[in-house]
Amino acid sequence: MSIFQRLERTRRLDSLIRKRATGTPSTLARRFGVSEATVYRWLQELKEFGLPVKYCRRRKTYLYEKGKPPQA
Repeated sequence: MSIFQRLERTRRLDSLIRKRATGTPSTLARRFGVSEATVYRWLQELKEFGLPVKYCRRRKTYLYEKGKPPQA
């Protein structure tokens, strides 16, 4: 995967998280055409970059903690 493809994937994932529209891990995996394990790796990468990503069981989506996405 090229750096541009990774950046685009990260941008799409960030957009879905900001909108609180990722759905469950399996839904997100299907949307991107990857395995759930891959989705978990991507989310871990975001966390390692300091992004406060968490899963809300009530809403069944990933979101940024405290309802405030990090500043771009």
